[in-house]
Amino acid sequence: MDGLPTTTKAERRWRSKNLPTSKPSLVMAFFSCVAWLYVAGRLWQDAENRTLLANLLRRNIEQRPKVLTLEDKLMVFGCKDLERRIVEVEMDLTLAKSQGYLKHQLRQSESSSEQKLLAVIGVYTGFGSHLKRNTFRGSWMPRGDALKKLEERGVVIRFVIGRSANRGDSLDRNIDEENRKTKDFFILEDHEEAQEELPKKVKFFFSTAVQNWDAEFYVKVDDNIGIDLEGLIGLLEHRRGQDSAYIGCMKSGGVVSVEGRTWYEPEWWKFGDEKSYFRHASGSLLILSKNLAQYININRLVVFY
Repeated sequence: MDGLPTTTKAERRWRSKNLPTSKPSLVMAFFSCVAWLYVAGRLWQDAENRTLLANLLRRNIEQRPKVLTLEDKLMVFGCKDLERRIVEVEMDLTLAKSQGYLKHQLRQSESSSEQKLLAVIGVYTGFGSHLKRNTFRGSWMPRGDALKKLEERGVVIRFVIGRSANRGDSLDRNIDEENRKTKDFFILEDHEEAQEELPKKVKFFFSTAVQNWDAEFYVKVDDNIGIDLEGLIGLLEHRRGQDSAYIGCMKSGGVVSVEGRTWYEPEWWKFGDEKSYFRHASGSLLILSKNLAQYININRLVVFY
């Protein structure tokens, strides 16, 4: 019939030959797709891993300082509570300013003398400096009755020393015994006498001296120098009544942080990343007027370790 499709023998033969060859092609195509998906997945996973590692590395670099800062060093030394101390001290400072420079009235000095002293001279000494003290007593520093007459002129001189790390040991007992004989010591009960504590000794001396004596000037003298006492008294008499006076040397410049070099600074890390001294009082002799000594007394609780 004309309307029905017909196929020839040649067409049927061609189809029968092509059917077996189409199965491997399908299998190959299937495995190709699987391989493509596997490779694409690995590449995507590797890209994600690289992105994650890059982000972690960048975050680590941003968080890690290039140079160890002073704040990091203070954290290492356990000074993280410094901010809390500063807040407490600021409250004390506000209270002190509202009451005047002195938080405690100088009852002892007012009762002992109606006239204001000219100067309180503190000669720094140590436990092993007995011979130096005897040398001073035999040279420019009066002893006995002469020391009392000097105080009548308005000048008090005392050897300044703290207490031993082992309170009440032979070092403390020797100083107490010597003081009973000479009566020329000013003992800082709250200060530990040690070489590394010398900066704190300055603070303790001025703070304690201004609470015990009402004077125009407060003088710190090291025990490795001699002074012209009458010349010093004349200088201070000439400057009597001068406020905010500092007489002495000022120090600044680079800090030597390499151990073994000249002028090595054991506490170099306290001076910041630039390793330079801020301008500050230094030297074997320094003189402060009363209001500066009072300022130290007010801020005595502000400490940096």
